[in-house]
Amino acid sequence: MGTVVKRLLRTAGGETFAEEAGIPLKDQPAALFKLLTLANLLSTRISSDIAMAAARELFDAGGGTARGMARLSWQNRVDALGRAHYVRYDESTATRLGDMADLVQERYGGDLRRLPIEAGRDIERAAALLREFPGIGPTGVDIFCREAQAMWPWLRPYFDAHALKGAERLGLPTDPKRLADEVADKDIARFAAALVRAGRDRRLAEAVVKG
Repeated sequence: MGTVVKRLLRTAGGETFAEEAGIPLKDQPAALFKLLTLANLLSTRISSDIAMAAARELFDAGGGTARGMARLSWQNRVDALGRAHYVRYDESTATRLGDMADLVQERYGGDLRRLPIEAGRDIERAAALLREFPGIGPTGVDIFCREAQAMWPWLRPYFDAHALKGAERLGLPTDPKRLADEVADKDIARFAAALVRAGRDRRLAEAVVKG
């Protein structure tokens, strides 16, 4: 592993965004639904810190599963978002989250482990299925898949444009397969998250390069 990669993982690769929001990277119904919720929240023009805080509030209120999110009233969801200061999009997001939870229940029986089966473990097909969820567009697909590759090896390597921007800033390969060769499979999701952080934060990238 290169020196720059080691420094990046040490500095910014301790957790993925899901782990930072308290979501375990496990191939389990609740964890996958929480990741989908986080991807939904991160898809709007709002800071990642606020989106992660909003996710934690929703989960604490009982919205950590598709059934739990659907059972929350619209006002309960709005209130949870408000406590995290996710206020600009709170009403529309509360509606989307309820609709998303309903679709997860109706189509997948509340268990997103069925999505890879329906997609035939094909990335493009999985992306199309994810885009069927209200609030999940190309950005949400990238966020979900970038994190879910920790549990679903068939997604690897998944480096979206934000991760590749970080790689470019750090002088690392921007070809996904070559980039994946820089780390062990078990570290790839955290590596991708660290690259996104480097892509967003020029000072972080410069500090990693300079050592």
